[in-house]
Amino acid sequence: MTEAGVAMQRDGSLTMADRVAPVLFLIFWSSGFVAAKVGLEGAEPLTFLALRFAIVSALLVPAALLLGSRLPRDPRLILHVAMAGLIMQAIYFGSSYMAFDAGGSAGGVALVLGMQPIVTACIVGPFLGERVSRRQWIGLALGFAGVILVLAEKLSAGVGTPAGIVWSFAALVAITFGTLYQKRFCPSFDLLAGGAIQFTFAALAVGILAFMLEDMAVRWSQPFAWSLAYLVLVNSIVAIGLLSFMIRRGEASRVTALFFLVPPGAALVAWLVLDETLTPAGLLGMAIAAIGVMLVMRRAAARAR
Repeated sequence: MTEAGVAMQRDGSLTMADRVAPVLFLIFWSSGFVAAKVGLEGAEPLTFLALRFAIVSALLVPAALLLGSRLPRDPRLILHVAMAGLIMQAIYFGSSYMAFDAGGSAGGVALVLGMQPIVTACIVGPFLGERVSRRQWIGLALGFAGVILVLAEKLSAGVGTPAGIVWSFAALVAITFGTLYQKRFCPSFDLLAGGAIQFTFAALAVGILAFMLEDMAVRWSQPFAWSLAYLVLVNSIVAIGLLSFMIRRGEASRVTALFFLVPPGAALVAWLVLDETLTPAGLLGMAIAAIGVMLVMRRAAARAR
């Protein structure tokens, strides 16, 4: 890094990396929904996910060993990290891929999953003794109103199915519960070693289910290979690395704000790549949902400061 870059870091201003990281993260994370939709043309959902997780774990395990990453010393902590991985990787992504396989659109699935922050803040918050303000409840109502508008528009346009919506909400429940589980039982651990544990256990669990429920056939093609490579290298490793970088740089509130843009970003990429519909009604619903999330998270960010 140049001396100017170091100086900018010391006086608290943004470096070039700080400016570029959010843009890259948004592009990589949003396009992951589209890449998954493309990949499912070549394999059934559990088979595709097991293959993705197996490759990620095959990369992370030797990397963790070579770089001397620290495994948790307490066996119970290892089990908690593994369980969080099963929920947040196997169940969450498994449900998401089932939603795509059932006909869910990339934009619709992304929008449902984008409700995770407000579900956590407004529904689970009271169970943790956290007060929910009137503005947050309004935000929750707006968020789900936007989701319903978008999903209804997509169903009427012949994009998506009721089964896809059900699986999308199952994924939403999984990511919400998984986030709370990790926060409660294993809030901090070495990211590389923990990632190796989580992806390894997730690969085993999803692989067993794929063996039991699917024929595990893979129809290799160039789009399938590119989709798999993108999800492994860019979505699972680079995007998560960018997210960790931004959080370490103290940009938690800005990171949260980025997730407001993931659903429209995924819808835009799906429109460009998959020719999914992008109508004024759908855009209005996404805007309403984004306003709802901002109302909820602005309050949460204020409390954090």
